[in-house]
Parts: sequence; C-alpha cells; structure tokens
Amino acid sequence: MNSPDFKNVEILLVEDNPNDARLMLRALTKNKLTNQLLVVENGEEALDFIFARGKYSTRAVDDFPRVVLLDLKLPKVSGLDVLKQIKKDDRTKSIPVVILTSSKEEKDIIEAYTLGVNSYIVKPVNFENFALTIKEIGLYWLLINIPPV
Repeated sequence: MNSPDFKNVEILLVEDNPNDARLMLRALTKNKLTNQLLVVENGEEALDFIFARGKYSTRAVDDFPRVVLLDLKLPKVSGLDVLKQIKKDDRTKSIPVVILTSSKEEKDIIEAYTLGVNSYIVKPVNFENFALTIKEIGLYWLLINIPPV
C-alpha cells in the first residue's frame, strides 16, 4: 500500500476516523482499486504529501494522485482548508478532489463548491450503500474520468 518512495499514488485518502478508513479500504480492495493508495489521517499530512514537504519531500511535486478523497472534519488542518490550498495553487488545482463526509450542512456544501471541489458526497450509513458509493467513486475517477495531461 504505502511505497517508500510514494510514487504513482492514484488515490490519496484523507480520513481521520479509523473505522471509516477501514470501510473504504475494504470497499476499494473488494473492487481491486487499492494498488496505489495512500491513507493519511489529518489535513496537514495531506498537504505535505500534495506539496512534497516533510516526510514526503523526496516525492516529485508534479506526480499527483488521480483523485483525493477528503473528509471535512480533520485534525490539524480542516478538509475545507486542504481543498482551498490545493485549488489555489496552479500546480495542483487540476487534481480532482472528492469530499466524502458525514456533513449535510448547506454551508459546507456551498463552501466546498465555491472552493472548487469536484464532487461532494455524504457518507452513507449502511455498509452496503457505503461500499457501493466507494466502488463507484473509484471506478469513475480511476477508470472513466480523463484527467488533464
């Protein structure tokens, strides 16, 4: 899962809840979508990875993940702040970011889209629905979507 050089990460999963992360990993594994996945537990680490800082400083900053799955409620740096920093930087603004959260608050949805989120998904409570949602996200962003070159 986590390669020492962090090359070719296709999915960056930013999730501080270990149960939600486990469920996502299970759903992605079941659908063979976990080959190049990196899980980080807070917004600061997500930004360090994206911008090749700290323990990720040896990674090429332009070797972007195909998609970032981002929770909103994160320690250290909030999901909305992570999104804001990704989308305001010319090097990273084209990285697809999918908010995957339990928040249905209209203000969060509006702010996420204002900041440039590519998709906003409320986590289903039921595991089967959750697994199906994760499968569809993975299939769409990894196999169907054509990223900019």
